[in-house]
Amino acid sequence: MRLYYSPNAASRVAHIALVEAGADYELVLTNTRAGDQRRPEYLAVNPKGRVPALETDQGVLTETPAILLYIAQRFPQARLAPLDDPFALAQVQARTAFLACEVQVAFAMHFRSYRYAEDPAAQAAIKAYAPTALAEKFALLEDMHVGPWAAGEAFSIVDPFLFVMTAWLEEEGLCDARRFPKLQKHASKMRERPSVKHVVAVEGPRRLS
Repeated sequence: MRLYYSPNAASRVAHIALVEAGADYELVLTNTRAGDQRRPEYLAVNPKGRVPALETDQGVLTETPAILLYIAQRFPQARLAPLDDPFALAQVQARTAFLACEVQVAFAMHFRSYRYAEDPAAQAAIKAYAPTALAEKFALLEDMHVGPWAAGEAFSIVDPFLFVMTAWLEEEGLCDARRFPKLQKHASKMRERPSVKHVVAVEGPRRLS
């Protein structure tokens, strides 16, 4: 497998999951600050022009929830999802979908408001609203977090996703992360996992863009 990534971008989620799964994979740096995601070579891999993309022996997968589920199913011995319980698995998928479709989008309002409007004033308004949107999303995540892990008693594919989003919130300072003590405790636990330490050592601690 080959993971196309940018340091501390959303691709970090899949990177952590691959390490947790004990997968054999290759990393391909896609420097989003330099515009690598828009180059023909990368668009041939992922026409959406986003990271991550996971190249497998069956084809390319995009979208973090799909990649996470694939990793969990490809490496069932790692127990990264409750594959034998349809309802519990659907709950895991609901959480990864919320993180991708709601939380990550709220961050995009801050990082890349040009995706949502052409007018500079509208872009500025969208960016200005991002902290409010993020505070609302993280309040919901705090309420949903029953612990000790993101989906309950067992570590799962949700945990790398929640960790990366919480880390972004702390790094960007868009709202006071201390309002979410359960999520901060989760992030502290995640930072102690060998998989996270490995990924941070490989990618570096900061985003390229």
